[in-house]
Amino acid sequence: MRLALFSLASGLLALLSACSGADILNATVPRSGYTLKKDIAYGDLPRQKLDIYTPDKPDDSHAVVVFFYGGSWQSGDKSIYRFVGQALASRGYTVVVPDYRLYPEVHYPTFLEDCARSVAWVNTHIAEYGANPENIFLAGHSAGGYNAIMLALNASYLKTAGYDAHNLKGAIGLAGPYDFLPFTDPKIIEIFSTAPDKQTQPITYAGANKPPLLLLQGDADEEVGVKNSRNLAAKQEEYHSPVTFNLYPGVGHYGIILSLSGLFRGKAPALDEMDGFISKNASHPASQ
Repeated sequence: MRLALFSLASGLLALLSACSGADILNATVPRSGYTLKKDIAYGDLPRQKLDIYTPDKPDDSHAVVVFFYGGSWQSGDKSIYRFVGQALASRGYTVVVPDYRLYPEVHYPTFLEDCARSVAWVNTHIAEYGANPENIFLAGHSAGGYNAIMLALNASYLKTAGYDAHNLKGAIGLAGPYDFLPFTDPKIIEIFSTAPDKQTQPITYAGANKPPLLLLQGDADEEVGVKNSRNLAAKQEEYHSPVTFNLYPGVGHYGIILSLSGLFRGKAPALDEMDGFISKNASHPASQ
């Protein structure tokens, strides 16, 4: 039964950018336990909007997770990721899923600038939704993992947007590309053609005094090489900067994000590890 479900998962994730695939997955997601507010503007442009999942029973830290989806910086839509919002809200966290501008409308680093702007908006406004702006975490899958980790390591984007990256409680990358030179795909070459190659790599900005990182990946990932997570983890360890790298046997590039959904949660303990990381690094009431 489990093998059959994960065969379905591969096909489902291939359709994730299409309405049909998203509808199938979202049909399985509980509608209770959280409140969803859609299409809240964090900027003036059509793709500068975000969705907020507010848990009915918040964790005592009232932490908030800003989740960036993947899609090779070319595709994606926040409406597809209700399963991520519900999963983390079920653990008591407020979840924010922003849209951001994509290629060919924009090139590097505009999508990072949009993501940074969404985080600054969260810092200013999330208390209105019952969450604690002093407990902000970033997370993302694939290209979204790149976005989350780049913002955490290269403080300039958040600083320009009006938020101090040193205030981040942590960042979580699910199967993200952090050290992926040389570029080989023609579209990726074009997307990142606006800056020197090394400047585009999160690993370039590894160092001391960075927010804690949690890097999760499957050893069966055929889309993003495991060396991306392994190399970044090793580099952060050289600087004695807090980082955890967990590799899941038999899990592919899409299986790791699908493991957050109720249908496929047995494939990898990603949700439990994200929960533990957030709980460990969030500021809790003194009585705790």
